[in-house]
Amino acid sequence: MLFTISLCRTAPRSLGTVQSATTSRRLFAVDAQQRSFMSTQPLESPEEESQMMLILGKPGGGKGTISGKILKDFPRFHHVSTGDLLRQHVNEGTQLGKEAKSFMESGKLVPDSLMINLLMDDAKPHIEEGRSLLLDGFPRTLQQAQALEEVAHIDTVVNLDIPTNTIVERIADRWIHPASGRIYSYSYKPPKAVGKDDVTGEPLVQRDDDKPESVRTRLAAYDKVTAPLVDWYRRKGLVQTFRGTESDVIYPQVKAYLEEKNF
Repeated sequence: MLFTISLCRTAPRSLGTVQSATTSRRLFAVDAQQRSFMSTQPLESPEEESQMMLILGKPGGGKGTISGKILKDFPRFHHVSTGDLLRQHVNEGTQLGKEAKSFMESGKLVPDSLMINLLMDDAKPHIEEGRSLLLDGFPRTLQQAQALEEVAHIDTVVNLDIPTNTIVERIADRWIHPASGRIYSYSYKPPKAVGKDDVTGEPLVQRDDDKPESVRTRLAAYDKVTAPLVDWYRRKGLVQTFRGTESDVIYPQVKAYLEEKNF
């Protein structure tokens, strides 16, 4: 008999309704009066098998690489990138996309409630199939995590702790061919001729935000915003931190951890 942690909470809002200006939907077909998020009752429906995992990591720290490996080895996971979802909804002109676009065009941040609606709108069919969710890009702040907790429970957090100097060296080593977008790195994918694109022979450039001083500023901002989030999840006993400088060394540890957690 299989047991797991369900996605519902006992608070009144945990039935899964998320409010925005024009949307209100039931996200989970589970009676919160019968099952709490720490329930160990036998599973009765596929959506109760679903779990949520959050992956955290500094920009340029290999989070995308690790996520890709997780999705390959653990096909039960559905990858949810809120950045990709936001662009998709805006481009497709959905109602949620129109709401988000109105904030973006006025120079305002998209409200957390709307971002959660985007996330859960994408997640709902996968939850109903019994798949688990790998959240990437949301929540990023303590306030967002607290808002998400009103409708869904994070079961585990994989935190990638890569040294700042390693990331600075990695990103500062990156040069691009502006016209094609081809990317080169002198440490692992160098151009055939120094400073020249392999195909056209045109000059390579380094983006301003790839320069060391810009990278350090961006990483410092990430640490400031994310530290309270990591601490909050750590107090809940949900965080597993992996340290290192190479994804190929870190990932086997991540894989072993997820296998131990029966993902």
